[in-house]
Amino acid sequence: MKLYTYFRSSAAYRVRIVLALKGIEWEPAFVHMLRDGGEQHQPAYKAVNPQGLVPALEIDGAVLSQSSAICEYLEERFPEPPLLPASLEERAYVRAVMSAVACEIHPLNNLRVLKHITGTLGLDEEAKLAWYRHWIAEGFAGLEALIGASGRAGACTLGDTPTLADAFIVPQVYNARRFDCPLDDYPNIARIADACDALPAFAAARPEAQEDAQG
Repeated sequence: MKLYTYFRSSAAYRVRIVLALKGIEWEPAFVHMLRDGGEQHQPAYKAVNPQGLVPALEIDGAVLSQSSAICEYLEERFPEPPLLPASLEERAYVRAVMSAVACEIHPLNNLRVLKHITGTLGLDEEAKLAWYRHWIAEGFAGLEALIGASGRAGACTLGDTPTLADAFIVPQVYNARRFDCPLDDYPNIARIADACDALPAFAAARPEAQEDAQG
């Protein structure tokens, strides 16, 4: 199993967390998203993933793309330990949290968007950061409300055992902290991220723990 990854990609970070939680061994294939204009845009990688996005997972001769799809595939292919709950309602809740991150927050703040803001629209670094922090605040406000209203959170998003929801929250919080986004208004989100970060699987998946972070 080979994961095409970049240490700072929050989407790849999600998949690394799931692989670690399930104890699955994998081989890294590093795709530097800044070097030479972004290796994800080079023909060699486009031959692997025509979308030119990270991550991609190569397994049994197939290549899977999109972090949500990869994580769900891993859950179905390697069901132990389970990262989706048994009940339909709780599964829907976990997937709602995943979607809030992957569909509502991350797309407005990913590398392609930030490069467009500065390179094409000509905004300076301060304006870029203002954009980033605005959409983190908007997204986290809704996510905090969702988690609070559910009454399902414990140490993790659903009780005290990690699920796919936590694999999506933690990388987004990591990025928010990297860009100095205030988290005081999102106590559930911050608490969950801190609790998960203390677990070995989450620590192993952190950007600074990756081999390509040292290059």
